[in-house]
Amino acid sequence: MTSFRPSHTSQAATPGLLGIFQRWLLPVVALCALGVVLADRFWLPSRGLVPDARPRLVVPRGDLAGDERSIVELFERASPSAVYVDTSSQPLLAGGVGAEGTGSGFVWDTEGHVVTNAHVVEDATSCVVVLADGSSWGAVVIGTAPEVDLAVLRIDAPATRLRPVPVGSSDDLQVGQTVFAIGNPYGFDQTLTRGIVSGLDRTIRDDSGRRFHGLIQTDAAINPGNSGGPLLDSAGRLIGVNAAIVSPSGTSAGIGFAIPVDLVNRVVPEILRRGDVPRPGLGVLLLSESEKRMYGLDLEGAVIGSILEGSAAERAGLRPVWSNGQRVLPGDVIVGVDDEVVRNRMDLQDALMSYIVGDRVKLTLMREQREVALEVELGSLDVRAGRP
Repeated sequence: MTSFRPSHTSQAATPGLLGIFQRWLLPVVALCALGVVLADRFWLPSRGLVPDARPRLVVPRGDLAGDERSIVELFERASPSAVYVDTSSQPLLAGGVGAEGTGSGFVWDTEGHVVTNAHVVEDATSCVVVLADGSSWGAVVIGTAPEVDLAVLRIDAPATRLRPVPVGSSDDLQVGQTVFAIGNPYGFDQTLTRGIVSGLDRTIRDDSGRRFHGLIQTDAAINPGNSGGPLLDSAGRLIGVNAAIVSPSGTSAGIGFAIPVDLVNRVVPEILRRGDVPRPGLGVLLLSESEKRMYGLDLEGAVIGSILEGSAAERAGLRPVWSNGQRVLPGDVIVGVDDEVVRNRMDLQDALMSYIVGDRVKLTLMREQREVALEVELGSLDVRAGRP
């Protein structure tokens, strides 16, 4: 049987190497270390440590600049009106960052009514409103107007905790004037951003293709969570409700849109009175595409088949199809509503969805083979298929 043993050469060499290290290398290492210490202390530049360092004296700032002071005062006045709306089932994350289903809003009156966007509370099973003082209140949805993206909630907070937002006007807004947005982007409540009115009377579509007309465009930073919050003028008055952004990344790109306050001031009372907003329309019955083909009316546009008595269409003098005894002839064919092209009956119904009763719209008609422009005030209609 063979056994393994270390070689005699290794056994004999080890004491010799250890002796050499102890005799020569160890003193050399010690001298090098001492040299480094002495060089650091006496010859090399200092590392800059200052044992007796103290904080520097603070230079007095003086008064805020006039525009800064006015913005601070505006925020102090307006921020108590802004609220945080949480419709998520998940609790807020650390740092106040909310999950999906959070938005903003503002106090409408001392009765506990809060205004926000309809899309903020859409499909919500529960809703909590957090006031600027940090108190949380369960909210019920009084009603919504999805066609203009507005909703009204109610909380049972005492009047002493409620600060209604001052209401301004959007009719006299000018491109270039300063505006401020207060909201809860990504759950960071009471966030103030500043910008200008970048455009007026804008039309956009949401993800479902629904049109929204007459919007205010602003470059004040608006991000997810700002929806439903107030857009203010430099006097701290409500001039719009922040509703949407256009951004490839989904975050602020300086193109935000707000619902004008003049519309808000008409819709909110309707919701409070009825729980909804009556559907606006002309009061006409339109020919379907199959009816147009049956009558030989190969026309692009919405062909008026008949007009309801007492309707907006009757008051405006619109004309339905008529017969000369031999064939059916067109009366008025609607080919446009404001800036929207109307190619068929569905286009007209879609174009009228974002207006409310009392709005005035410009109709473009084909009448006796010539184009006619006519302004019509929309009336209230029952919801029936084919009746715009």
